[in-house]
Amino acid sequence: MHRLSLLIVLGGLCLQALPGQTKSNVTLPQDKGPDKIDVSAYPAPMQANYKLFSAKCSKCHTIARPINTMMKEDEWSRYVKRMMHKPNSGISDNQGKEIFEFLIYDQTNRKDKNPKAFFPALSDEEIDKLKKGQ
Repeated sequence: MHRLSLLIVLGGLCLQALPGQTKSNVTLPQDKGPDKIDVSAYPAPMQANYKLFSAKCSKCHTIARPINTMMKEDEWSRYVKRMMHKPNSGISDNQGKEIFEFLIYDQTNRKDKNPKAFFPALSDEEIDKLKKGQ
């Protein structure tokens, strides 16, 4: 019986790592907000980083989630590093740096100017509560 349980757990982990199977299983308040940013006034490198951010970060959760979340620089750094280590994220070190640079630029130039329009980051405990409630 122990061997069967191990096979079931390992099978579940393999399924989670399959392409198309990585979407978040929880909806956060941020997910219900706008899912794109008009970056036409951003510098060209930030526009390119936004395209990378949109492509990579939408693989596992709504792009609205980071677009509508306020974080400090160290929180964004931790968040990007955490996402880089998710199965099938496909985010290289250099891409992670570019995504981080975009998030900091956007935080400083858009979110910090109107903080009440955005959501504070949720703790892991708050996210776990949302998962249990859905």
